[in-house]
Amino acid sequence: MITKFQITDTFNEKSNIIIFSNNLDEINYDFTKEEQKYINKQLKNEEQLVIINRYEYSVFLAIIDTSEEYLSTEKIRNLGSKVQASINKEKIEEISIFDYSSKREDIEAFIEGFVLSNYQFIKYFGEEDKRINKLSLIKLTSENINEREFDDLKSLCEGVYITRDLANEPHSGLNSEQLAEKIQELGKEAGFNVEVLLKKQIELLKMGGLLAVNQGSAYSPTFSILDWNPENAVNEKPYVLVGKGIVFDTGGLSIKPTKNSMDLMKFDMAGAASVIGAMYAIAKQKLPIHVIALIPATDNAVDAKSYVPGDVIRMHNNLTVEVLNTDAEGRLILADALSFARKYKPELVIDIATLTGAQVVAIGHQGIALMTNDEGNYKNKLINSGNNVYERLVELPIWDEYDELIKSDIADIKNIGGPEAGTITAAKFLQRFTDYKWAHLDIAGPSIYSKQEEYRTKGGSGVGTRLFVDFFKQLSNLKKK
Repeated sequence: MITKFQITDTFNEKSNIIIFSNNLDEINYDFTKEEQKYINKQLKNEEQLVIINRYEYSVFLAIIDTSEEYLSTEKIRNLGSKVQASINKEKIEEISIFDYSSKREDIEAFIEGFVLSNYQFIKYFGEEDKRINKLSLIKLTSENINEREFDDLKSLCEGVYITRDLANEPHSGLNSEQLAEKIQELGKEAGFNVEVLLKKQIELLKMGGLLAVNQGSAYSPTFSILDWNPENAVNEKPYVLVGKGIVFDTGGLSIKPTKNSMDLMKFDMAGAASVIGAMYAIAKQKLPIHVIALIPATDNAVDAKSYVPGDVIRMHNNLTVEVLNTDAEGRLILADALSFARKYKPELVIDIATLTGAQVVAIGHQGIALMTNDEGNYKNKLINSGNNVYERLVELPIWDEYDELIKSDIADIKNIGGPEAGTITAAKFLQRFTDYKWAHLDIAGPSIYSKQEEYRTKGGSGVGTRLFVDFFKQLSNLKKK
């Protein structure tokens, strides 16, 4: 992480980034005539990035698109990523950014793309110090953003870094118990409360889904409750986030059959990671809104004690579930958390999970599948936030007819449908454990990238964290329109 963010008001003799919108005359900088001629030539060629090499230091001119649409904002993030790649190539340690853009959203988007591109997960390399990006300090001069907003931007990026770190961590370094410990550490650092339930407490709560998935594990399941409840909260009833925390998924006894399908299963807790990163940023930014997060966590291991296809589980809300596939385990632990959430009398519950391969087939990593029973304000705000942060939501239906696909012959419901509409039938399963306003986000595709794409780095992408922070800023009226 870039360790320092500073507000300043002067150019320096180190490398600078100048952000503007295609008009060189608006910049108060000592370019030579030759440099001005070169820059204007590049502007005519519609270049987005112009680099002036002054030997001892460089000047990077970033030319932004100033239109109002969210697509243009994403282009600015991508431009920030492009500039970061050039700066990293030159091993620059300190950079000053001078903002000649027209609005706060533009400079925020640029810095967001810039900082998120600087992320690395290199802790397991033998020569980590030789691989680490050198950039550690950003100085900013801008009339569009104040120091509080700049600090909030840093906290947001830190939240995404946390999300990525958790998702990228292998199971050898992050089992269910270690995840709970990490959540407690982050709670102390950011200021939210944490309660961790272990196996005996989970048994007392009769969370049959979480306990069944955990049967083959060498580690206790954990159920972490994160609570950010500031005195100035604008909501009377809490908003609840639920994140799937399968820290590694073998598929259980329905072991994953396809080539390379188990290699990426450390990422099966990306939903939990996104919720944790969001709670960190929300608390750091001191948003005036009461948010609770629930993280059910376990691995799905193969053992003589593992639950088996054909088992019937009694869930936390007393519904019975026929297990026909032990690789459809995420919905079992989420279901217990969703029914547990009822105790809070929530205003809205949102769960997020790497839940179905069908989501990847339908949408790929370009978007998030949204299914919800809310047809009003919250759905629209979620979609709007998805556009704002370019983690776009694609709504799928949850019509009553899909309930037929999860009917069981021997229990209340079964944990898989047929070959059709797999993402939807998973949501329909979860819906049976809700009696409040609810939205389900399936991030199986966008949670993992096989290569870096602009500011979305290879591995865990951190998807969901910025979406939630933007959403709750809207709800707390801190997001300026």
